[in-house]
Amino acid sequence: MIVNAVFTTKVEPAYDDLPEVRYHFPKTYLNQVEAALDNWIVYYEPRRSTADLSSSGGRSAYFAVARVQSITQDAFQADHFYAHMVDYLEFSRPVPFNEGGHYYEAALRKADGSTNKGAFRRAVRNLRPHEFEAIFAAGFARIIGRDPLERSEPDRVPNSQPNFLLAADNPAPAFEHELPAVPARRIETKLVSRPFRDRAFASAVMTAYGDRCALTGLQIIDQGGRSEAEAAHVRSVAQDGPDSIRNGIAVSRTVHWMFDAGLLSIADDYTILIAKRIVPDILQDLPPLRAKLTVPARADLRPHPSYLRFHRENIFEG
Repeated sequence: MIVNAVFTTKVEPAYDDLPEVRYHFPKTYLNQVEAALDNWIVYYEPRRSTADLSSSGGRSAYFAVARVQSITQDAFQADHFYAHMVDYLEFSRPVPFNEGGHYYEAALRKADGSTNKGAFRRAVRNLRPHEFEAIFAAGFARIIGRDPLERSEPDRVPNSQPNFLLAADNPAPAFEHELPAVPARRIETKLVSRPFRDRAFASAVMTAYGDRCALTGLQIIDQGGRSEAEAAHVRSVAQDGPDSIRNGIAVSRTVHWMFDAGLLSIADDYTILIAKRIVPDILQDLPPLRAKLTVPARADLRPHPSYLRFHRENIFEG
């Protein structure tokens, strides 16, 4: 039986959460998590960014999916457990729980149209299959062709090729929340498909970085709305790296090759490192690198130290 769920996690979790890898929860929610074992869940980020009741800054939106692979008891807190997650993938756009008066979770809406705050306070909530399917369709609308990707006006780069100087002329239309659901079998097929995951990962990373190369600061978009920059994994998929924005950076194509080859890396403070003993002098200034990585404003979207450390220790030639 397919049982989906919503897992709530804050920008700065009070629990030992790393959504790409694990979800930490009290025994209160064990039955709901066990019901979702081996199935897909949706991550939700509340308005409060921390355990402090006065905090704010959260998106109040569903932001990613993952699959519950196993559940283990916390070795240090007998009344807490870990859900071990696989196949994590972030939406190409966060999905508000209430979009234009439409609630993706029926249990969150009272008969009078207001929000059921009692239901909302539950950090883990089981979803009906059609609710999960609708959230999937809204979150990945850009990837499944239901919502064009908006791009900002790029920088005009001196001496660049002419076809890389114009942004797309046609802005995306307003998003329509009333999308038909995607059948569960098709969802499963898409979420384990490498081409689909690559497109979703690229869309999420490029949106977070505004289509701008994080190492050079250049933002070049052609007449068709295609960015010259690409989404790069810090820890590669082949080395068990997740398809997470925190395991990604936007980079120009030359920089991407240099980063994957270990000629460049990134320190924990985002200083850009160059393997000067093996990088030819001509490449040390081509492309012109910044001293530090340009990162998203939201701290939880920036490269995670564990992935940066893996790249320095296993890929970097410096």
